[in-house]
Amino acid sequence: MPRERGNVGLSLGIQSNNIKNMIMETGQNEIHEAVDKIYGFAANLMVNEKKSAAETKEALINQGLSNESANAVVENLEKQIKEAKKERAGKDMMYGALWCIGGIIVTAVTYTSATGGGTYVVAWGAILFGAFQFVSGLFNFV
Repeated sequence: MPRERGNVGLSLGIQSNNIKNMIMETGQNEIHEAVDKIYGFAANLMVNEKKSAAETKEALINQGLSNESANAVVENLEKQIKEAKKERAGKDMMYGALWCIGGIIVTAVTYTSATGGGTYVVAWGAILFGAFQFVSGLFNFV
């Protein structure tokens, strides 16, 4: 996802209806920079400021983007955000399972070693933490 770039209008030093003119007057690298700044602006609104897709689209239109361009930016960002959340949820499930299984293994190994009357460790912290992280990832994955 693009990194936070701040307000497009302020960071580009342009007025709201001049984005198209600026893009037409610049070279290919500058076009990519302008697009990155537009995506950064929109991503900041959706991720950091928790604005809805409609609010983000409206803000982009207010900055001078066409309705179609604003739609494309918001749809692309929604797809990227959804993919990032699924990736994070998958990692939470994997690490949660590892913690839980590790806790169970430690408990089983120390219990087996203590069969002659010794003491053993119940790694309940690792088991519970792992189970919680796994279930949390599972709910976020769906």
